[in-house]
Order: sequence, then structure tokens, then C-alpha cells
Amino acid sequence: MVLAMHLSDPKSKTLIPNSTLILMDRTLLLSDEILIRIFQKLPDSQRNSNSLVCKRWLNIQGRLVRTLRLLDWNFVLSGRLTHRFPNLNHVDLVPGSFASPQNSATIVVSNKQVSLRVNSTWRVGNLLPSEAVDAGLRSLSGGCPNLRKLEVAGASEEGISTVGSECATLQELELQRCDDAVLRGVAACRNLQILKLVGSLKGFYDSVVSDIGFTILAQGCRRLVKLELVGCEGSFDGVKAIGQCCVMLEELVIVDHRMDDGWLAGVSFCENLKTLRVQSCKVIDGSPGLEEHLGCCEALERLHLQKSQLRDKSGVGALFSVCRNAREIVLQDCWGLDNSTLSLAIVCRRVKLFYVEGCSLLTTEGLESVIEHWKELECLRVESCKNIKDSDISPELATLFSTLKELKWRPDTKYLYPSDMGIGMGKKGGKFFKRT
Repeated sequence: MVLAMHLSDPKSKTLIPNSTLILMDRTLLLSDEILIRIFQKLPDSQRNSNSLVCKRWLNIQGRLVRTLRLLDWNFVLSGRLTHRFPNLNHVDLVPGSFASPQNSATIVVSNKQVSLRVNSTWRVGNLLPSEAVDAGLRSLSGGCPNLRKLEVAGASEEGISTVGSECATLQELELQRCDDAVLRGVAACRNLQILKLVGSLKGFYDSVVSDIGFTILAQGCRRLVKLELVGCEGSFDGVKAIGQCCVMLEELVIVDHRMDDGWLAGVSFCENLKTLRVQSCKVIDGSPGLEEHLGCCEALERLHLQKSQLRDKSGVGALFSVCRNAREIVLQDCWGLDNSTLSLAIVCRRVKLFYVEGCSLLTTEGLESVIEHWKELECLRVESCKNIKDSDISPELATLFSTLKELKWRPDTKYLYPSDMGIGMGKKGGKFFKRT
């Protein structure tokens, strides 16, 4: 029947093999489009083994791959990447952007932003020259015009501009070892919505993204929805420019910043900002200035602080002031967060969800003194805060707990074990209530 369909279809370009080949491989009667639809129904665990059957199945399997992480830069320079995987929409070129020897599978150098396999001869900053990276980007953008997400390190303005002009559907871009000059090429990415810039990364490379780059970015990428700045410099002027020009910006992530004092006041110019995340920062703002000059993010809904130093009360107080309209506050593994520092969050009167984890200096009394001012609080989650004790819960705090819609109370997790370890004593310190 399938053979008859091929013979009766004048538009079919499939060549009918001879009878001997048909008897050997019945799948030759099926077109590539039909095989692709069949392969799409299979689980991912079976697809790789299908590519070992024959060259035809290998090519068909390559057309189904959408995401790829490159380890060898020669694979993209030779054009084999786009020939083998023509329908890619997410490519991570960062591991391949580092010049690593071929016999480099013995040592793994890892960071939150990058992970590499190296050998004993590898040295810090051992990245490919920008010319080689740009050549790879030209090959990739020419063969995969449907890219939606790209991650690359060490590219120049020319390389990023080429990607922007060839890949009109590009929406998410991560630039590592980025500097001010590279950001001129980002303007060519007309539909870009999510951008991550990594300037300086300790142990790997050191480059500078300053107010100049922020201004170039603000003028060229006005449709940004999310912006993540890792190891970037800058000041009030650069952050202000982003807020004034990128009017669609909804999420701003600051990681390990090197910004000048006073930068925090620029955040208030992001009028539509809904989420602010501060991660791995040694200081929030060394000198934020007077409170009346800080402003406020009126549309802000979420404030997340993770693995940051909160010992500087002036910077922390300024952050809470700028985010005073936040409805969700998350504090995870922050150093220096004691009762007096948390009391600065009283200015946030609209909090509905509060989550604190890994803050060992905080006590039950300090927690109660703050959440009693949050009249709209609905959800409370407390985990791994060893100085918060069940014995210190006052009748007033117990009454407040009874009014919450959701309560997760595990301040003492010293004896908690994963459920899959088969240990039955892991219930100490854990309470979870949810009002339905």
C-alpha cells in the first residue's frame, strides 16, 4: 500500500529502491517526513540508539535535535555541526570557547557559570581568540537560522552582530567574557528578550562591563524582558539608563557586582520591574545615599536575596526601601542577617510570602518582631535557621500561624535526612501546614 502511494503521488521525490533493497529494509518505503513523525513519538532514551542503525537514520535523528552543548570548537568551524543538526534552536558554545587540550578528560574545572574539562597544562584565561569565535558564529548562524537561545564566550562585536542579522528569531542570549565594545553588536538582535552578561569571572577571565556598555545596551535593546548582570561594573547612571530605555524590563538579576556606591537608586527607574534578584554579592550598596533620593519600584512584586553579605545595614535598608512594595521576599543563605538587619524589612508592608533559609543568626524573637507588622502575610516558610527554636514561640506568634494559608516550619534540620535513604528518624523540626 505504501509503495502504491509513492507511485501514485506525482509530487513525491522519494526514489523507489529496487526489490532487493526493499526486502532488506522495509523502512526505505517510508519518506523522511514519515520517519521523523515516528521518531518523535519515541522517548528520548531510545533516539540515540536509533542513529546507529544506518546513515539515513543518523541524518533523520540529527534533524530532531533541538539543543546542543559544544565541547570541540573545530566541530562548528568545519561546518559539521550545522550539517549534522540543521534544526537547532538552543546552542551552548561556552565549553568549546575555551582552548582545552584533546586529552583533557581527567580534570573538571567548575563554576556556577561555566564547567570545563581540562588537564594539568590548562591556565586561567585560556580562551580562543575572538577571530576564531566569530568564525564559528558565522558558520552557526548561516546553518541554523532558527536559533532562539545562544550561549557563547569571547565573541566580538562583529560576531554577535552576524548572529543578530542572520537569526531573526533569537530571543535569549548569554555573553561571557563580555565588555563594552561587544554590546554594540547586541543591537542587531532585534527580537532579543532575555540577556545575560558575564563580565568578570574569578578564576576564568576578567573583562569590564561599565556604564558605557549599559548605555549602549539600553539604546539598542529596548525590548528586553529579563537582564542578568554577572561580575559587571557600573554606577547609578548606567542602571538609570537601562531603566529609562528598557521599559519592558520585568526581571533584573545582579550577581557578584562591582558597581560603584549609589547604584541602587537607579533601580527605581525600572518602572515595570517585577522581580529583583541579588546573588553572591559581597556588599549591596556601600553608600546608597539619602532615603528620599532612592525612589521606589512601584510595580515590584518579588525580592530575592541569595548567598549575599548583609552585614552592611545601610545598603540592606536601602534595598528594602526601594523594594517596599514587594509581595514576596526570599532570603537564602545570607551572611550577617541578624534581628536588627531583618527589622529593616518592616518598611515592606505588602508582603504575602516570606521565605527564609540558612540564616543562622536570626532568632524567633527577631522573626516575630517583623512578621507581626505584615498584616497581609499568607505564606511563611522557615528552614535551616538553627537559632529559631520551637520553645521560643510565643502565644501571639502561634495565633499568627493559625491565620496563615501556608506554613512550612523546619528551622532545625540537623536531623533531617532524604526520604530515599530509608532512615525513619528524620521528622525532628519539621512541620508543614496548608489551609485548603
